Amino acid sequence: MSGAGPGSVRDGGAVSGVVPAAVRGALGAAGALAALAVVVLGLWVGGDGVPGRADVWAGGVLDATAPSWRTAAEATDFLGEPLGAVVLVGGTVTGCLLLRWPRAAALVVAAVGTAVAATTLLKPVVGRTIHGGYLAFPSGHTAFLTAFALVVALLATGRLGLGRPAGTALVLGAGLAAGAAMGWAQVVLDAHYPTDVLGGWCTALAVVPAVGWAVDRVAGAARWGRR
Repeated sequence: MSGAGPGSVRDGGAVSGVVPAAVRGALGAAGALAALAVVVLGLWVGGDGVPGRADVWAGGVLDATAPSWRTAAEATDFLGEPLGAVVLVGGTVTGCLLLRWPRAAALVVAAVGTAVAATTLLKPVVGRTIHGGYLAFPSGHTAFLTAFALVVALLATGRLGLGRPAGTALVLGAGLAAGAAMGWAQVVLDAHYPTDVLGGWCTALAVVPAVGWAVDRVAGAARWGRR
């Protein structure tokens, strides 16, 4: 497609990357801080099998909503289960392909897949357990939904051509909202400690910018982004 359609973002005649220039700096800085936070949290809770003081306090606050909001928590948790994840990712990838935007489809799969893989690899390294032996840190459910929301917000920022303030607010706000929702559900359902979900959120925030950069580099070299 030679002309720029509605919502297309072009830079020098070529479709721009999936990580818009307007948010690269802020997202990169946030990703670096998040990676540091994962390391610090992992060292703090490593090897523990009981909640810490912060977990007890935060868990008590969140548990107050459990009786009346359990159904909502279970529905949110479903989004991170295999079937729910397939529906979310599959629907988004299909939409990207219908828009002739394969680079965006690649980002969706690569970002959420890498975020979940990172939590899977980190769990035995950190060794934090819950319920007598289940590896808990960082939360894969929280990482998944956070990564998914970050990617969707990044794609929306690029398609809408948002500037730095609006784009940064949309991306980080979406990631925070998704992470908070899934994190709340995991704590209410007693699947994770609060520090586990914070670790999952930080893992996604650290992974997505790096994966986006990699997709743009590979796609730019192979000219995948032409649509």
